[in-house]
Amino acid sequence: MRKFKPAKRPELDFDDLVYGIHAVGEALSAGEELRIIHVAEDRKKDAVLRALLAQAKERNVRMRFEPRAFFERVPFKAHQGIIAIAPPFEYASLPELIGRRREGSPRLLVVLDHLTDPHNVGAIVRTAEAAGADGVVMPSRRAAGVNATVRKAAAGAAAHIPIARVANIAEAIRVMKRAGIWVAGADASDGAVDFAAADFNRDLALVIGAEGSGLSALIKRECDYLVRLPMRGKVASLNASVAAAILIYEALRQRECSLRP
Repeated sequence: MRKFKPAKRPELDFDDLVYGIHAVGEALSAGEELRIIHVAEDRKKDAVLRALLAQAKERNVRMRFEPRAFFERVPFKAHQGIIAIAPPFEYASLPELIGRRREGSPRLLVVLDHLTDPHNVGAIVRTAEAAGADGVVMPSRRAAGVNATVRKAAAGAAAHIPIARVANIAEAIRVMKRAGIWVAGADASDGAVDFAAADFNRDLALVIGAEGSGLSALIKRECDYLVRLPMRGKVASLNASVAAAILIYEALRQRECSLRP
C-alpha cells in the first residue's frame, strides 16, 4: 500500500509577520488586511486575548489555534503565543508625506539616515506616531525596513503613521527643502545648536543618524542646521532612538507652547 506523507505547512515569511498581543491588536484596529492569526491553544480562553479574538472574528480574519510546537518555527521569542500573517508592508511615497499637514500645526517628519537596528527603527516609529509626527522617511538600501521586529518594537505604531522608503536620503532632503520644509540634523559637532535653543516650531524634518557613525558628511551638508543634546556625563552619545525621542518631543513642546495664550 502506498504511503502518503502529511502535507507540509507552508513556510512562514518572517518579514510579513506581526507578533505579540499589542502589535496584532493595533494591526487589527488600523484595518490591516491580516491573512490569518495563529493563536496558541493554551491561550484560547485567555481574558487578555478575548477582545482581540472577538475583533478578528468581527472583521472575518481567519484564526487558527496551534499547539506550542507551531511557535517553535518562529524566531521571535516575544510572540506571546500569537502571530498574524500580514500583507507586505505598504510604504507611502515621499510626496504623500510632504502633502500631509495637521490643521493648526507645522509639518513634522522624521528622517532616518541608514539606521540598521530594527529595534531602534521601531522605537523611533513608535515615538514619532505618539508625538503626532506626519511621517517617517527611511532609505531603501543599507538600512532596516519595516519588518516583523520593527513592527513589534513599534508596538503597532507602524500601522498608524505613513512611512516612506527612498532610494537617496540626500535627494529626499532636497525635495523636502524645495517644499518649504526646514531640515535639522541631530549631530554632536561643535557647530551644532543646543536643541533647547533651536527653532522646531516650523515645517520641519528631523534627521537621525546611524547607530555609532551618526549623520554622514553628505547629509550634514544638506541639513539647514544641526542640533545637539547636552552630554554632562562620561558617555559621548545617546542611543539613536533615545536621542530621536528627545528631539521629537522638543518639537512637540515648542509647538504646543506657541498655542498657549
